[in-house]
Amino acid sequence: MDITIFSFIIVCIFFVIVIEAVRRGIFETKDSLIWIFTCIVLGVLSLSPGLLNFLAKFLGIVYAPSLLFLFGLLCTIIMIFDLTKRISKLNNKVILLTQELSLLKQDYQKHLNKTSKQRKENA
Repeated sequence: MDITIFSFIIVCIFFVIVIEAVRRGIFETKDSLIWIFTCIVLGVLSLSPGLLNFLAKFLGIVYAPSLLFLFGLLCTIIMIFDLTKRISKLNNKVILLTQELSLLKQDYQKHLNKTSKQRKENA
């Protein structure tokens, strides 16, 4: 089996997995866009050896099918960067929420202490 056909089969399987994950609500639509884009580009490159060979020669790559894996790797790096950025934002939100919760607990404790003092004084 030719490597480009094998790559296309793998890309098609992965494309179906991504679409199914979106349909079931596992992925959000905005998160799946880069996955779908990657699958489409890899699928087109897999099915058109002329385009793949042209791009490989243009980029100085000797073995054209390795361009498929290079593109997949680059998309993976972009996805990792995006996920790291999102994790950092969520981490900052968690820190902010923790601080706000701590302040609310402190205020609530002061209110309880004040209320219990007033009850003791009234009794």
